[in-house]
Amino acid sequence: MQNDSLVQLAISALEDLKGADITTIDVRGKTSVTDFMVIASGTSSRHVKSLADNVLEKVKEQGVRPLGSEGLDGGEWALLDLGDVVVHVMQVPTRQFYDLERLWQGAEQSRAQHSGEQE
Repeated sequence: MQNDSLVQLAISALEDLKGADITTIDVRGKTSVTDFMVIASGTSSRHVKSLADNVLEKVKEQGVRPLGSEGLDGGEWALLDLGDVVVHVMQVPTRQFYDLERLWQGAEQSRAQHSGEQE
């Protein structure tokens, strides 16, 4: 699956369950770990886990085998390694504390445009 399609699939899966403030960061040329990061907020540990589980389910349906996942049990910050795309789903206080968008501020960023987005 192409990177752009995988990013869109992850965003769609997050939007399906009302993930908030979805941001995509293009980190090609900035790190060798991945090409894109998708970051979203959940409202509770249960919501974070549900969002992450939905992304995993949707990518597996398309034949993508995730390389790994972390934090699904705790629900404060879930990381899904899809190879060229890494998905971070965090509760708002955790997202504000780690501020990945600022960390990667030199990289191109875009926010998902959908009706449920909260700013």
